[in-house]
Amino acid sequence: MSTAGAPFARILVGVDGSEPSIEALRQAQRLATPLGAKVMANAYWDYPQVYAGYVMMGIEGFEERAGEILDEAVKTAFGDETPSNVVPTLVRGHPRESLIEASRDADMVVVGRRGHGGFGGLLLGSVSSALVAHAHCPVLVVHTPDEQN
Repeated sequence: MSTAGAPFARILVGVDGSEPSIEALRQAQRLATPLGAKVMANAYWDYPQVYAGYVMMGIEGFEERAGEILDEAVKTAFGDETPSNVVPTLVRGHPRESLIEASRDADMVVVGRRGHGGFGGLLLGSVSSALVAHAHCPVLVVHTPDEQN
């Protein structure tokens, strides 16, 4: 959490490689820089659930692919030079529950809007909706530039 004199020490960003999450990463960095805060760029992965006694073929590679997506997202957001205050981290777990839990140690969570609603796109995605309702700190939901009015 924040330290004396620094209202925001840790800004958590959920990164999934989508354009909204890349924009969330950019916006978090814009907020963090003047505050001297760290940007925790977290990508989440997990193995798919399988039924007892049923073994799926080809389930390896999830962690590696998630790491590649995180690396690509950070590079897309910032180019070849990742800012020194951005900490990319790969975390095993479901994004919704993991981000809510990680929000306990953050001063703000920034996520991209991924919802596909019927009311002009006003509905949030399931992860951003869950964070708005259950996070332990403020949440900023970011639109991509082409979504803004």
